[in-house]
Order: sequence, then C-alpha cells, then structure tokens
Amino acid sequence: QVQLVESGGGLVQPGGSLRLSCAASGSIFSFNAMGWYRQAPGKQRELVASITDGGSTNYAASVKGRFSISRDNPKNPVYLQMNNLKPDDTAVYYCAAQSTMTGRYEYWGQGTLVTVSS
Repeated sequence: QVQLVESGGGLVQPGGSLRLSCAASGSIFSFNAMGWYRQAPGKQRELVASITDGGSTNYAASVKGRFSISRDNPKNPVYLQMNNLKPDDTAVYYCAAQSTMTGRYEYWGQGTLVTVSS
C-alpha cells in the first residue's frame, strides 16, 4: 500500500505563490509517475501536472508557464510550485501516484486547500 501526504496549501492573494509538497510512504516501488490534481467547487477533478520517473513533465494548458512540478529523486517527494496564482486556481489539490500494475492513478492523498483571494 502507498500513503501520500500533501502539505503547503493556504490562502494567498492573486499574483502570489505557493509550493505544495507530497511525501510518499509504504510500497513506494508500486508506483512510477506522480501527479497533482485539483478539484474546485462544483467542478470535476482535473490533472494539473504530472512527472514520470524519468523526469518528463506534463501540464494542463491553464497552468502552463505558471506552475512547475519537480521531485528530489524518482520516488519522493514531489513538489508543485505555483506562481502568479489566480482566483480560478482555488481548489483542493491532491497528490496522486500512478500504479505500476494498472497504469492508472490509484493512490491519493487527502488533499490540501488552496484559496486565491484578495
């Protein structure tokens, strides 16, 4: 089993920055890619950014150029640096890990709230 714990959320003004962190424990070789999802009130959960074991990254169009995903080593931890934040970025952000068995994001953190407001 894999446990993911996020930290770093909070309240920030538009144009500000936050860095989210995700620490994994347990069977860390059960997953390869990791990603950050978010879910805003009344909206579906969406993939914001992902990073593979090899370090390849992918971003949603809405955050490209503002957000950056990184990791210290191929497994742990993973970060999401968020710059020039906008009110539309307000959401609960979830860390997720992709199962090596299924290829799907099977492991999830509990989420951390990011609120962008003046």
